Formats: sequence, structure tokens, C-alpha cells
Amino acid sequence: MTSRRRLSATLLFTLLVAASAAAQPSPAKKPATPASPHDQLHQRLDTAAEAALAKVVPWRRELHAHPELGNREVRTSTFVADELRAMGYEVTTGIAKTGVVGVLRGGTPGPVVALRSDMDGLPVTEETGLPFASKERGEYNGRDVGVMHACGHDFHMSMLLGAAQVIASLKADLPGTVKIIFQPAEEGVPGEPGGAEVMVKEGVLDNPRVDAIFGLHVGITPLEAGAITFRPKGLMAASDTYSIVVKGRQTHGAMPWAGVDPIVVASQIVLGLQTIVSRQIDLTTAPAVITVGTIEGGSRHNIVPDQVRMTGTIRTFDPEMRTQILARVKRTVENIAAASGATAELKLDEGYPVTWNDPALTERMAPSLKRVAVGTFNPNAQPTTTSEDFSYYGQKVPALFFFLGVAPKGSDPSAWAANHSPKFSPDEAALITGVRALASVAVDYLAGR
Repeated sequence: MTSRRRLSATLLFTLLVAASAAAQPSPAKKPATPASPHDQLHQRLDTAAEAALAKVVPWRRELHAHPELGNREVRTSTFVADELRAMGYEVTTGIAKTGVVGVLRGGTPGPVVALRSDMDGLPVTEETGLPFASKERGEYNGRDVGVMHACGHDFHMSMLLGAAQVIASLKADLPGTVKIIFQPAEEGVPGEPGGAEVMVKEGVLDNPRVDAIFGLHVGITPLEAGAITFRPKGLMAASDTYSIVVKGRQTHGAMPWAGVDPIVVASQIVLGLQTIVSRQIDLTTAPAVITVGTIEGGSRHNIVPDQVRMTGTIRTFDPEMRTQILARVKRTVENIAAASGATAELKLDEGYPVTWNDPALTERMAPSLKRVAVGTFNPNAQPTTTSEDFSYYGQKVPALFFFLGVAPKGSDPSAWAANHSPKFSPDEAALITGVRALASVAVDYLAGR
């Protein structure tokens, strides 16, 4: 075959193949799986959260610039109440002095979920140098003090307002009710009742009855902005304080047998208290701490005094263990004193209970928090010996409390100015994560996720 014929045959074959291919039907494209109704709800939630950020940042800066001490949050409570009303919430004020509650009823009946933020600042003079740094003053324990949101409650409030706005935008599709709680005096008020304990006593979890409650705290550890950590069961310690007055009988230091030496008895009590944790408690259940912080007695080197006063703190993570330890402290103190012919008066001041994360609720809501976490997500975080009065809500209804990282990305953890520092300055990049997290746990809980 000549080259011309070979070329013609090749061309003809190519044309026949092309024609055959054109005649064949194109393979059908696999249709995309449509997003589920709940996925669509998540998409709307995330879009609404991004839009809310335009208000959340200014809210945060306004609240940061004007902090108020516990039970004095008059301006703050008015601010958050007005914002909630503008969103369409039914608002009640004056709970536990300055507390605010907003209620939003969804499009269909269902469970009731609560989200909580604290509102009070601390008696700390700010040293951040921010353009919106606090210049406020207040009275604390009879002294004029600077006031600062040194624990991040300005973040908590602005993120909760943002979540409230997001939830309001989804109202028609929510099967149930959302209760937004702004609480005063989480940091405590010397000589006054206040905070979550009083909120609960005044019925904040009733009418409508709350089925589950959620809250968060920024900082605590130097995690990068957007990280979320928590754990089931005890997350933050119960915080109890005690004072002990050991009474002996004064005598000359050269003749101690003529009296009863309360200094020696107090020393034995210090050692005895340490054996409660090391020898009487099952530490595989949870850690515990008993600390003697002060011990005072005597006025002269050669006088056995008539009494010694001691104070300290007790930190526990398990409610049953807490009960055991408090009972054993009393037994140890009184019996050691009696064995030496002295007496001991113990005063226990029970503080915040264990911040207890309901295990079933924690497991159920973990996917909601994992979906919105930026970077670190740790559902088995180490417990912290700090305390929180969110714990009072958890004594009444299933509760979940989690931590949100607010340290600037790439910052040196060793240089981190922690909560309660006058230099505490959380990164606003974490605000969007907090808004999405709070809104997500509420929406997912109502949806039965």
C-alpha cells in the first residue's frame, strides 16, 4: 500500500471512531447529595454568626471599657437587656439584683435550653494599653479601686449576645425554647449573697423549666484563639475554705507541762490534714488538695500562748469525695486537739461546688463543639483547681461548661498574662468561635442531636 493510501485509510479510521464516540450517549453525572435539613441549618447558623461579628466586636469593646463590680452591674444589665429586647426576646430583669433573662420561643414546641454568661468585673486596675481600656473606678471592701474585665466576662457577654442574635434569626425552625441568662457577681461580693446560687434560688431555671444549660470560659490556660477544651464529670474544683481556732492553756515557755501548747497541737493538725488526702481518700477517683494558708499564734519567745488560729482552702473534683473530705477534716481537727487536752473550733465555709459536666450531655454535644473549634479540640482536658459558680446550675439540671482559647496565635505561652492579671488581653479572633459554639450547642440540643 502506498503512503497516500495508508494516510487515507488512517484518516478514515479516525473519522469512524470519532463518529462512533459522538453517537454514544455521555455518561450521566452522579447528582450531588443534597444537604440534610440540619446541615442546612448549620450553614445558616454559620452565616448568621459571621454577620453578627459586626456587632459582637463593638459590644465587646463597649462592655470592656465600662466594667462594674459584682451586684453593681446596673449599666451592664441595662445594655444587655436592651439588646435582647431588640432581638425579640421576652426579657426579665432584676433577678438576683442585676441579673437578666431573655426567653425566645421557637416555631414549634420542644425542650428548653439555657445559655449563661457572667457580667461582673474585678477590682483590678487595667494595664493593657488598649484604646478601649477601662478607666472605671469602684468601691471594694471599703476601698476605692480600679475596675477591669480581667477575667474575660466582656468576651462572655458579647459572645452570648451574638449567639442570641444568631438563634433569633433561626427562630421559626427551632423546636423548643432558648433561655439566655446574664448573671451578676460570679466573682463573689464580700459580705453579700450573689451570683448563680441566688439566681437559682430565685427561679432562673424555672418558668419555663430548663432541660439543659451550657456555658463557657475564656482563658484559664494559654490555648490559641479558637481552641475548645472540656471534659466529662469534674472540670473545675469545688472551693471550700476553713478556719480553725486551737485553744490551749497559756503558760511559761520554760514549763510547757504547766499548760496546753496550742502551737504543738496546731502543728499536729497541719500534718493530720495532709494524711486525709494521702492516706484516706481514693485518689484514683479524682485529685484533691487541702492547704493550710495561714497559722498565727503567740506574742513572745518564752510564752506558750492560749490559742492559735489557722485558715486554709480545700479543692475537690468529685461531689461525693468532697463530702467525705469535709467530714474527715472535722474529725481530724477535733480529735487531734482532744488527744492533747486542747479544743479546736472548726468553721467550714462551703464555697462553689464542683463544676460538673454531665457525662451523657457532654458526649452528646461533643460533635457540636468539634464542628466549630479552630485548631485544638480536646474533649478530655485536664481539670483545673480554679472554681466557677456555674456549678450551681449543674446541681439542678444537666450542664456542660467548656473552655475557649483566646491567646494570640503563635504567642509565647510562658509570656501569657492569665485571667485576673491587669494585662489580661484576649484575642478577639476567638469571638466568632464562641458565638458559633454557644449557638450550635443550643440549636443542636433542641434538634435532638
